[in-house]
Amino acid sequence: MPDTLLDHARRYADVHADENGVAATSVDGLAVLRETAPTMLQYAVSKPLVALVLQGGKRVSMGSRTFDFGAGESLLISSDVPTVSQITTASPALPYYSLVLELDPAIIAGLVSQMGSSPSAKTEPVRVDRTDDDLADAARRLLGLLDKPDSLSILGQQLIHEMHYWLLKGHHGSAIKTLGVSDSHARRIGRAVMLLRSHYAEAIKIETLANAANMSLSAFHEHFRAITSLTPLQFQKQLRLIEARRRMLVEGRAVAEVAYDVGYESVPQFTREYARLFGQPPGRDIRQARSQTKAAA
Repeated sequence: MPDTLLDHARRYADVHADENGVAATSVDGLAVLRETAPTMLQYAVSKPLVALVLQGGKRVSMGSRTFDFGAGESLLISSDVPTVSQITTASPALPYYSLVLELDPAIIAGLVSQMGSSPSAKTEPVRVDRTDDDLADAARRLLGLLDKPDSLSILGQQLIHEMHYWLLKGHHGSAIKTLGVSDSHARRIGRAVMLLRSHYAEAIKIETLANAANMSLSAFHEHFRAITSLTPLQFQKQLRLIEARRRMLVEGRAVAEVAYDVGYESVPQFTREYARLFGQPPGRDIRQARSQTKAAA
């Protein structure tokens, strides 16, 4: 009997997963996640991606919407939006495994052109559907090449293209087609988002972001919020605060040091905005997070 997608993911992640449960691969944008216990809440401003859950369960919230899903289902995030996630079902005997692939707008654009697909009506940026069999099969073949670097270098990109093709053909197709239209609002706002991501600690004028999106100021504000659910200033704040939390939690950095590093001019302002997003001041939040991590170990 041939190995399943879960078999390939398990073997790879059990060897390569780091302390955060992430098993990076040599394929850009592709990773396998592994956890042996439920996790604490994880905050992110996610890039467009698809996550195929292979074992265990997860919960993801965006705004007022919450999605619970498990093995055989896929999470699609089709635009840069803030999410709160938590692995809810995982144990040493039955770890949580998922395969995550960042979506490539250039690949989607080429496929949309070839397929003659027209963009669909606006859809929610976060959704969960059953994983299509053809998508899972392409992912299985791709993971099967991870320990065959010579074959992966030749066939890997073809299989990434195939995965994007099955995404467009399947349940998630209508939600990602606009990522492949070069002049769509999603792609234009995406250019401004890339600028914010790479310069989140700097003061960036709204005019600079609007120019990157090739939009007027009023149109930029309207479409930025429609696509990301945030204003540009809120988006930048979340990027700063999420990165600050990561540095304190993972690197053990001090509150004041991190506050200035991510672009704040005062520690009190940083502390207020941190507590507004995460529910408590940074010192208390980090102590609690570390306590929960130790308890789960």
